[in-house]
Amino acid sequence: MNEAFPRRYQILAVVMVGSILGPLDGSILNVILPTVTHTFSATMAVAEWVPMVYLLTIAGLVLLFGRLGDIVGYRRVFLTGLLAFVAASVLCATSPTIHALVAFRALQGVAASMMMAVPLAILTGSFPPTQRGQALGLYALSISMGLAVGPSLGGLLTDLVSWRAAFLINVPVGLAAFVLAVRVLPDMRGRAGGLDLAGSALALSALSSFLLFITEAQEDGLTPLTVALLAVAILSAGLFIRAERRSPDPLLPLELFRSASLTCGALAALFNFMAQFVVVFLTPFFLQRVLEESPSRVGLVMTAFPVAVLCVAPLAGALSDRIGTVGPAVCGALVSALACALLATLPADTGPEQVAWRLALFGLGAGIFGSPNNSAVMGSAPREHLGVISSLLATVRTVGMVLGVAAGGAVLYASVPPSLLHGGPLDPAQAGTYLAGLRHAYAVGCGFALLQALLSMVRGWRAA
Repeated sequence: MNEAFPRRYQILAVVMVGSILGPLDGSILNVILPTVTHTFSATMAVAEWVPMVYLLTIAGLVLLFGRLGDIVGYRRVFLTGLLAFVAASVLCATSPTIHALVAFRALQGVAASMMMAVPLAILTGSFPPTQRGQALGLYALSISMGLAVGPSLGGLLTDLVSWRAAFLINVPVGLAAFVLAVRVLPDMRGRAGGLDLAGSALALSALSSFLLFITEAQEDGLTPLTVALLAVAILSAGLFIRAERRSPDPLLPLELFRSASLTCGALAALFNFMAQFVVVFLTPFFLQRVLEESPSRVGLVMTAFPVAVLCVAPLAGALSDRIGTVGPAVCGALVSALACALLATLPADTGPEQVAWRLALFGLGAGIFGSPNNSAVMGSAPREHLGVISSLLATVRTVGMVLGVAAGGAVLYASVPPSLLHGGPLDPAQAGTYLAGLRHAYAVGCGFALLQALLSMVRGWRAA
């Protein structure tokens, strides 16, 4: 039995406290960004970099820190990330300009990539296989709690104190997590060897260029800049694969993808987050522009999604320990697809409560899918590669978020006249046009969820 098993639930609690910071901070930022933009009299083009640079940094570096955790220990990477996140949060709160805030958010992204890279490795190494799904399901609570609490907390702190206080909330949480982690986290590590700096640089180039291409092409289409970004992404990806095949200590050993559980599970997770962020990105626009709901009401309705995930994820993880991971993953994906289909058929005279229960249904599907799928992927990983696979799932999550937002936005832009995408209230005819575009985008989200279900089925067939 692993020596960490006797205190495995203490380890789980510490990892959960630390891991709540990322989703809490991200969901808070969505609420306070308009206020931040107004404070600095910034343009939208500049303000968009406040969340974007954070995601780009995480996507580009999380694999590097996963591999670093295999070499130097997951505990050291996680603790460093916690302290760095607290320090970066203080810098964000004291930013004198919008450009300084963007720079400090990049530092926050570096710290967040450390914290996101190794939690699944720590938990997989601390729990026996028969309790892995339960542990990952409980861990999912920290993500859902951060997403659920963030919008209301961010709005409250901004109204009562300042948007700067919304960043400072990370300080007591992060320091408490650090003190507990120092006492509890074991010193676990995976495969020894060197750090593949060439592979890390190529991965950073490929992922960053690709995500920048997606975001720029969504607004500007194919321009010399976006074509150049796509070319850099493709070239970097090709060179990355070549480098990994030749490296004695690759950042991401390609032979790991021979496992159907790993490959199909990672792709299913990608489509899961793409479907999620089609829904999460577009629904607030529907509530504000079509139903004319206030920001506080929008936040309340949107909370239905993470609350549903919070309620079901631990149960789904524990169930997968008993009956296997394939059935719950397929079931969850199909429930998510059904929820997207119901959103795609929203009647014109709908109300916020009709949106809320559909969001809750989608959260139910996401919660049923997530923990069993993560358990299958982590269970397929050799113990010496736990850090790399943990960070791979974190990369998939970030890329899926960006692709989901881009896909939903692209469908909406293609379906609705540009004059209706910005501005004030819509008249009944305009609202109907806007709703039709949203329905098309939700249908795309349904397609992503069905692909997620298909990949989960293939994972089961290949494993049989």
